[in-house]
This record gives sequence, C-alpha cells and structure tokens, in this order.
Amino acid sequence: THNMTNSLQLQCAALKVARHKIECVGCAYFNARRQISDASGVERSDSDEKLAGAGEDVDISYLKSLDPKEWKDQDHYSVLGLGKLRYEASDDDIRRAYRRMVLQHHPDKRKAKGEEVITDDDYFTCITKAYEILGTAKTRRSYDSVDPEFDDNFPTQTDIDNNYFNSFNKYFNLNARWSEKQQVPPFGEVDAKREEVERFYNFWYDFKSWREFSYLDEEDKEKGQDRDERRWIEKENKAARIKRKKEEMTRIRALVDLAYNSDKRIQRFKQEEKDRKAAAKRAKMDAAQAQKAEQERAVREAALAKEKAEKAEQKRIEQIRIEREQQKKLLKKERKTLRDKLKDCKYYAKNDKDQLKHMEGAEKICETFTLSELQALNKAMENKGRESFVAALQTAERKIADELEELNMAQQKKQAATNGPKTGVKEVKKGDVWSNENVQLLIKAVNLFPAGTAQRWDVIATFINQHGGGGGASPVTAREVLNKAKALQHSDHSKSSLKTHANEAAFQSFEKSKKEVQTSNDITLGDSPAESSKENVKQNGVAPVNNNNNQQQQQQEQQQQQQEPKQNGVATTNGVSSKSSWTKEEQALLEQAMKTYPTTTPDRWDCIAACIPNRSKKDCLRRVKELVELVNSKKEAQAAVK
Repeated sequence: THNMTNSLQLQCAALKVARHKIECVGCAYFNARRQISDASGVERSDSDEKLAGAGEDVDISYLKSLDPKEWKDQDHYSVLGLGKLRYEASDDDIRRAYRRMVLQHHPDKRKAKGEEVITDDDYFTCITKAYEILGTAKTRRSYDSVDPEFDDNFPTQTDIDNNYFNSFNKYFNLNARWSEKQQVPPFGEVDAKREEVERFYNFWYDFKSWREFSYLDEEDKEKGQDRDERRWIEKENKAARIKRKKEEMTRIRALVDLAYNSDKRIQRFKQEEKDRKAAAKRAKMDAAQAQKAEQERAVREAALAKEKAEKAEQKRIEQIRIEREQQKKLLKKERKTLRDKLKDCKYYAKNDKDQLKHMEGAEKICETFTLSELQALNKAMENKGRESFVAALQTAERKIADELEELNMAQQKKQAATNGPKTGVKEVKKGDVWSNENVQLLIKAVNLFPAGTAQRWDVIATFINQHGGGGGASPVTAREVLNKAKALQHSDHSKSSLKTHANEAAFQSFEKSKKEVQTSNDITLGDSPAESSKENVKQNGVAPVNNNNNQQQQQQEQQQQQQEPKQNGVATTNGVSSKSSWTKEEQALLEQAMKTYPTTTPDRWDCIAACIPNRSKKDCLRRVKELVELVNSKKEAQAAVK
C-alpha cells in the first residue's frame, strides 16, 4: 500500500510538471526528469531531449587548461561541447550548448558548490568568448574559414592507386563546404557519363570560395590609437588576407589538377576522342582516295576520248591536207598547161607590146582563176584559142577590179564611221599600201620591237609611216600592220610571191650596204649628218633602208633649223641650231625604246639608238638629259611659287 501511494504521488507530480513551462536548473534537473519519466513511463518531449543532448560533456581539466588571453588559439566548438558537430551545428545547438555550459560552469554555481574561483583568470571567460564568436554569423563564418579541424591535405599517391574515387570523393566533399554555390556536382564513379565529368571539372576549375581569413588578423584595428594607425592596421590585415586567399585558391587548383591528371575516366574520354578523330580521319582519307580514284578514272576516260578525238581530227586534217595537195598539184598542172599553150601560141600577140601585156595577163589568170575555171579555160582554148584567152583575161581584170573596189568600199565605211561623211575619198590601191619598201620596214620593225612591247603594233605602224617612201601612199594603221604580218607569216608561196619579193629586196639592200661598208673606209663621224646616221645604223647591226630619202629628210630638217632660231628649248648660235629638233614620232620611239630596254640591258643606249633612225647614241643621251633638266626646272619653279 505504501509503495502504491508513492507511485501515485510520483505520477501526479510528473503530470503536474508536464503541464507547466519550467526553466532548466542544471544536471540535477535533467537527472530528476529522467528518473521521473523512467518511473512514470511518460515520454519526454523533443525539446527536452534536445536540451538534454545539446553538446557533450567537456573535460573540466581541458577547460581549466585554457588561457583567456589566448582565446584565438582555442577550439570554440570543443569549448561549448560541439566538437563533433562543428560547422554543422545550428544556431539553436550553439545557444543550448552555451546555456548548458553556463548552468554547469558559471562562477556563481561553482562558488555555491564551494569551489574557489579566480574572477580575472577564470576559464568561464573562454566559454563566453566562444559563444560571442559562434553566436554571431559574421564572426562564426570567419572562424569556420580557419577551422583547425579542417583537413587541407591532398590524398597520397598510395590512396589514389588503391582507391581513387573514394579518396577524391572524401576531399572534394570536404572542400565543397567553401563553395559560394550551394549545388556542388558530385565527383561520380568510374561509370559516370562524359557530360557529368566535364560539368564537375568545369565547376571546380571555376570554383568560387567564400573562405576568408579575417580571424587570423594579427591586430585588431579597433585597438588603434588614432585614425591613421587604424588604417595602417586594416591595410596590413587586408594584404595578409589576400595572400592567404591566393594560397587557398592555389591549393584548390592543385587538388583539381591532381584529380584530373589521375582520372582514368578522362584518359578514357581522350582515348575515345582520339579514336573518333582517327576514325573520322580514316573515313575522310577513304573518301578522298575514292574521290581521287574517281577523278583519275574520269581523267583517263577524258584522255582516251581526247585521244580518239585528236586521232579523228588528225585523220580529218590529213585528209584535207591530201586533198589540198592534190588540188595544188592539179592547179599547178593546169597553170603549167595554160602557160605552155600560151607559150606555144606566142601568147596570141600581134606585136611585142601585146605579148608583154598577154604575159602579164597570163599570170593574172593563174593567180585569180580557180581549178575548175582553169580546166574550163584550157579545154576552151583547144577549140576557140585567142577568143577564150581574151575573155579569160577580161574576167581576171574584172575580178581584180572588184577586189580593189571592195577594199575601197570597206575603207570608206571605216572612215565614215570614225570621221563622219566625207567627199572625195581617195582610192587606195593595195599595191601602193604594201610596196616592197613598206614590207621591208615591217620586217625590220617587227625585229626592232619584239613581242611584249607596249602598244607594239601602233609603234610599228608609226615607224613604217615615218620611214616609208612617202608620195601618194596612204598611212598604214595598226590593224593593217597586224593583218599583213599574219599574211607574211602564214602566206602560201604558191599563191603569193610578196614575201619572196620582200626577202629578195631585203637581201639586195643588205648586199648594197655591205659593199658600201667595204668601200667607204674614209668616212668619219664628222662628215655629214646623213653619213653619221648611216654609220650609227651600221654599228647597231641594222641594214640601211632608203638612204637617199633619209639624206633628203635630214637636209630638210637642217634648213628648217636654220630658219627657226630656237626649237624645243635648244639655244641657237649664228642662226643654226646646235642639234636638230626632235619630232613627236621620234620622242615616242625614244620613250618606247627606253621601256623596251631597261637599265639592266647590256649596251642599252646602243640598242635605244638603233630603234630611232637618224639619231645617234649621243643624241639620245643628250635628249634625255634635256628632259631631266626641264622637269627639274619646272619643279624648282613650282617650289618657288609655293
């Protein structure tokens, strides 16, 4: 009965205590509560459990060993009994742990127990300081940045070789607490995908740490006596923080580099990428080889087709050539037959004059009639004789007249297109335009002005017009010169004897000049302008052409120089010019020759003088010097005006 009564009293007391809010009074309170709850069977509340389990028992000898003056060196979490939770402890955990330490180690509590307490040097100051630092978010963050329990080391090579993923998972998880970004990608395992691994390393290579080292400041700026001292302290502290921050980022980068260089997944990804590129390269090479083979096949087929076409074309050309040869032989045979018949019949002439006329007419017929016409004429001459020959001669003259008329009409149209309608157009005969002299000048000009000369055919046309025989012949154009040069190059000797006559005339001129060189040993440079010009032409290896005309032209120029006291800026003495004036054509030839023969040409001025008739090497040098002096004087005058 007595036991039952005590039990009921205890239950009532437990119910009564559970209904009222009470304050903690120390370890005795928690022990009593624990005994009551165990005896009554009533479960304790969560708040009571948290308060009872907040923190851990702290060794009193550790607390007494602390020096309040060296509070920076103490472990604040261990002082409050939170050595296991540390940075994971919440603000409520810190607050309850502090309250528990106050209830247990407050100087008044200890004095009540009869313990001797030295107020100025008591360890309770360390408890208060720990709560001041951990109870404020800013100071706690500063202390957490330099947590003495944090492991700043790297995994050893043995750990990496034995268990690579567990080792780096551990160290990356430890350092993940410093990340400003909350979501830190995991390190992963050996079967992680490439995107996950790349995202992990991209995150850590761009890692932003909130860790700061203000807790390790050697001096507190608030202790400075004046503003300047406080600024100096803050400057020194800031420099030390920046240095420690750089060391921390270097440590993080070294950890990431160590993991990256030892990561077998990266090695596998690189090998896969290398294999992929090699496969792509092989595929590209295969495609290139296939394309090359296809191109070679196409080239071979094209070459075969071209070869076949060339053979067919050669066969066709050979057939045409054979036909032409046959036509030439037949034409030659018919011409010989005609000439023999006319010769036997003495050209159907009544006197010598008619005979000469008919001989010339026979050549006209041979040159103008075709094969069929000649065959018809030879056949007709067997029956009709003179009558057929006279009719053929009239036909040949009519053909020549028609050709000349067509040439005149073409020239009239050309002049009408360029200069407008004109009356009294002079008829030009083809024989007058391209005489033997002009053909010789054309051949000489082509050799003097080779391919590559600027405006070559215009220069050659000017050369021919300047040095031609003159008279009633009209000047030639660049187009006519080009056509005539092509005709001379590709002319058929059986159809035209113009080139043969030109060559014979050039050879006769060469023989004549050779004889003159052999007989004129007494000629000197000072004899006369004509002889000086002649000797200069011979020295440059060019045969003289039309020396009489050149002498007449030089005499006319000397007379003109005597009449004009000053020409082209050249001073005169006693009414005679010191040197003959330069015409526009000569000036153009001089400029063209200087372009044709650059300064690197051996015997340059000899070559230039050869291009300008009636001008010696000294004349060319003197003319160039005058032009240079004229240009310099103009520049000086312009500079003086400015």
